[in-house]
Amino acid sequence: MKILIMCEGANELAVVNMLLDDNRFTFSRDDLLDMRPFHARQLDSPQLKPALNAYHGDLVIYRIGDTLSDAIKIPKDFTNTILAQEKYCTKPEIEMLFIIAENLTSAYEKTKSKTRPKLFCKQNVKLKKKYYDNSTKFFYDYFSSRVDVLVSTITEYKRTHGKHKPNENYLADLLK
Repeated sequence: MKILIMCEGANELAVVNMLLDDNRFTFSRDDLLDMRPFHARQLDSPQLKPALNAYHGDLVIYRIGDTLSDAIKIPKDFTNTILAQEKYCTKPEIEMLFIIAENLTSAYEKTKSKTRPKLFCKQNVKLKKKYYDNSTKFFYDYFSSRVDVLVSTITEYKRTHGKHKPNENYLADLLK
């Protein structure tokens, strides 16, 4: 059995790769389909097709993202190989990790009815005099040398964010 990790966006993919590279999950790259996570929302993604076609065993799908309301369309030839689907939610947006890391949660709470986390970060989160710009590079520059900070913000998000829907887990649930 292999785990197929499907990340909603490139920034979620960056976070997952940093955690994998630092051995922070309860699984390793060896446990993953094609030894990597994928930036894909559906199984028919061009990036995903070659790996799916080459593998002939059972799969468990982990979907990571902030909007996971769309159902995965499972092709008939995969219905017997997919054992489970699990959602790991980062709502309202993955940028909440920056807000927590910068100790800006209370400032954000005052504006959250008018400002999405992404916009709040663009206005308030800096790294070496550069404001957050929604790029994957910014995620890597900010967290890659400080994976402990990334892990603690993911854990704090779960502790303070309240409950997700019953079928949605937290990214922290995958950490060691």
